[in-house]
Amino acid sequence: MSSHAYRAAGVHRDAAAEAKELIGQHARSTFTPGVLGDIGGFGSLFQVQGFKDPVLVSHTDGVGTKLRVGALMGQFDTLGEDLVHHCVNDILTTGAKPLFFLDYIGMGSLVPERVEALVKGMARACRRIDCALVGGETAEMPGVYQGDDLDVVGFVVGAVERGDILDGHTVQDGDALIGLPSSGLHTNGFSLVRRIFEVDDNPDVLFQEFPELGTTLGEALMAPHRCYYPSLAPLLRYIKAMAHITGGGFIDNVPRVFPGRFRARFNLGSWKPPGLFRLIQDRGQVDRDEMYRVFNMGIGMVLVAGVEEATSIQAALPDALIIGQIEERGDGDAVVFAA
Repeated sequence: MSSHAYRAAGVHRDAAAEAKELIGQHARSTFTPGVLGDIGGFGSLFQVQGFKDPVLVSHTDGVGTKLRVGALMGQFDTLGEDLVHHCVNDILTTGAKPLFFLDYIGMGSLVPERVEALVKGMARACRRIDCALVGGETAEMPGVYQGDDLDVVGFVVGAVERGDILDGHTVQDGDALIGLPSSGLHTNGFSLVRRIFEVDDNPDVLFQEFPELGTTLGEALMAPHRCYYPSLAPLLRYIKAMAHITGGGFIDNVPRVFPGRFRARFNLGSWKPPGLFRLIQDRGQVDRDEMYRVFNMGIGMVLVAGVEEATSIQAALPDALIIGQIEERGDGDAVVFAA
């Protein structure tokens, strides 16, 4: 059989080698003192340092069909940022410091430049938060992924002192709900948006400007997922619980972080959802409850804190808003909205 048989089957070894070399350069730029060894081994070694009684916290996630929008716009580096920020925000809800990150990139046909752009974005995000990008997997799988199909998944491991874990057990009636603004859709709701704007049939709509946005639709949709770790890490002592508003919006995510005997009451007059959300709701004729179940509506992280602690958080974070309070639940829903 020809020495080019694997290439004829759709797998390009030279492209894979080029991609690995490009990845290595970016990954090494993120290495922290805990990293042992180099890129390229069968396993990545990391020594946990600076903790007395550490509990490891792990999470894996993707960026959903935002990948499709990014591919249509030829924009991949910010998708790498999105991936890191989404995963890091999720473990931050426990109070964890991110230690290291890994990725999986799957393609129908390996394009080294796309892989490099994704990893470049991941590395940029990791450097900002002192998190090491220690390894990953790049897979070219023709027949599983078709043509230009692309998938990307991230894996983060962090640590928190056992006594500092945020698990919501101290939440009580009257605690404040604090919202931190999002930077857009983040990484959720893109399947619905693509349907409403018929993006797959008419990609040109991504380059159309809308008065509600002050920019093109594509630019608004591709705004990078905000990372809350740098601003919240110094304030964790004030926080009892926090919810990252991802898939499931307010209704599914917020009740996950406090005991079931309580509910969250949000004052809808306390913030104004950005124009992108209003445009989506009007164009798609989406009812209010579904909007708050699918999207973050301009609030990417919800904190629970005592009233005095909430004042300290607002003093440190000028964009933090008091958007509601914790109440005894009774027989009602776990999340309610007040006009």
